[in-house]
Formats: sequence, C-alpha cells, structure tokens
Amino acid sequence: MHTALKYFQLIISIFLILAIVIQRRGAGLSESMGGSGTIYTTKRGAEKVVFNATVILAVLFVLSALAFLFVS
Repeated sequence: MHTALKYFQLIISIFLILAIVIQRRGAGLSESMGGSGTIYTTKRGAEKVVFNATVILAVLFVLSALAFLFVS
C-alpha cells in the first residue's frame, strides 16, 4: 500500500505540473512584472477544462499527501 501510494502521488504530481505549465495566461515575464494590463474574461472551452483538471489534480495531490502521512 505504501509503495502504491508513492507511485500514485508521483503520477499525480507529474500531471499537475503539466496542467500548470499548459495554462499560459500572458505573453511572458513582462506582464507579470507590471506590463500592459489585460482584461481577464471567463474561461471557455479547453481553457476551462484544463483549469478544472488542475483543481482536481491539486485536490488529489493534497489528499494523497495526507493519506501518505497517515499510512506511514
């Protein structure tokens, strides 16, 4: 059980990293450092799916980390 939980957490963390990297909001570092302001609209289509998947993966990662604490 302990080993399976390690692998589950590893797989979830890789997918979470990929989901975060896929979400690109601006053109680069200049916007995050106070560049031109853009108006954010609601998420639609694939952007909404990736956002929801990121939230689900983050919750799964936290739950697996808590489960890993209690199993150890």
